[in-house]
Amino acid sequence: RDKAGIRRFGSFLLPMDESLVLCALDLSGRPFLVYDLDLTVERLGTMDTELVKEFFYAVSYGCGMNLHIKQIHGANNHHIVEAAFKAFAKALDEATKYDERIQGVLSTKGAL
Repeated sequence: RDKAGIRRFGSFLLPMDESLVLCALDLSGRPFLVYDLDLTVERLGTMDTELVKEFFYAVSYGCGMNLHIKQIHGANNHHIVEAAFKAFAKALDEATKYDERIQGVLSTKGAL
């Protein structure tokens, strides 16, 4: 299916124990990343925590997505990262849902 009828925008605020992370995105075709996670360790298990930002950057620019990920609260790095990925998944699911009330694409330019 093409982009006609998708909601385009999605957001989700996800709690994970003491952590709270917001993800908001726009499938606009204009890539941009705002990343605000305060990770205080270099590794989570065997994963380099620098790769978290690199992943979201690659997805944002690869998909042409305006993506904001913001840590509201949290101390446990594992919980912060898990909340970020789950909030992203929920926001993306919301943005890609088809809505029968939407005719064409949600853009004043007529294209995404």
